[in-house]
Amino acid sequence: MRVLIFSLSYYPLGGGAEMAIKELTLRIPHEEIQFDLVTLRFNRSHPKFERLLGVNVHRIGGGFGYLSKIIFIPQAILFASKRKYDAYWSMMTYMVFPVALLRIFGKKVPYILTLQDGDPFTHVFNRLRIIFFKPLLAYGFRHAYRVQAISNFLAGWAKKMGYKGEVEVIPNGVDVKKFEIYLTPEGRNALRHEWGMSSEDIILTSSSRLVNKNALDDVIRAIALLPHNFKFVNFGFGPDKKMLENLAKERNVSERVKLFDYSEKDLPKQFKACDIFIRPSLSEGQGISFLEGMAAGLPVIATPVGGIPDFLKDGETGLFVETKSPRLISFQVQKLVSDRVLRDKLTIAAKRMVQDRYDWDLIAEDMKSRIFDKL
Repeated sequence: MRVLIFSLSYYPLGGGAEMAIKELTLRIPHEEIQFDLVTLRFNRSHPKFERLLGVNVHRIGGGFGYLSKIIFIPQAILFASKRKYDAYWSMMTYMVFPVALLRIFGKKVPYILTLQDGDPFTHVFNRLRIIFFKPLLAYGFRHAYRVQAISNFLAGWAKKMGYKGEVEVIPNGVDVKKFEIYLTPEGRNALRHEWGMSSEDIILTSSSRLVNKNALDDVIRAIALLPHNFKFVNFGFGPDKKMLENLAKERNVSERVKLFDYSEKDLPKQFKACDIFIRPSLSEGQGISFLEGMAAGLPVIATPVGGIPDFLKDGETGLFVETKSPRLISFQVQKLVSDRVLRDKLTIAAKRMVQDRYDWDLIAEDMKSRIFDKL
């Protein structure tokens, strides 16, 4: 079976959705399914075609800033119309546009729609530049052969948009083995020293894109309320870096806040050198980063938004805080630090849950049996 994936970006760019494509296509047997992928060529240094991690990656367009994202839709339609595939796979809501238009133009190939969106429903569907095209999105939802959502929260979107079938809730996962590393005390202290921090510091961490929805500004405000030995280290890229650095400077915590670039390879040992995972999200489709923190053995603090309550139960596998609440963040952080019994209870339960339910090997088996085998 030949499957064409539509994804606006792909590895090494992107976030959870792109990671999901990479991890799933690596594990689904290639002798049964051949995956091609069409994506935007954001960077001219990226080849137009390469076989990457078992996927035939075709990069098209690019070079026109935001306009490239709009032009990508007709370019992807043209690409697909010239080739024969047994099925399409639309990764995230907006990638239903090309398959819906292909269907309207007469190319009625069965397609899977995967809901991975991290923004709120109103942002995805009701923005001024999108709302005119909302009927086309609804058409794409209604005619999908299968809809798969990474959380129960996102599954509700499909029903709102008119999908009549049963939504398959199959979450994103974690490469559990990657986080089962041991970092010696010497290695832990050396890494902290590189960050300008000591073995006595309490380090909060996150692997978050530097964007508004991840609310890292609230973590910085919380750091300013905590004693001086509490620090924050984030691993991620994004447009809000300067704003966050300026906020840290305004709150006199510049030396206690470090915003480093993300490295998938280094993240497990970086997490092992920290004490608490924190991301007080304003919206979240699911949140691979939280699961990675749990797999690394860190207690997790999060907000009860979007798909997070699927895996984080307050007082069982983590702690909740309200959105936009730096004072509550500081309270929960100090609660974790002072209560070792609670800390151990949360980390043990969360790690076991990730191993039992969220390993990518298990997720890939589910995707194959519940989605691709039924095409």
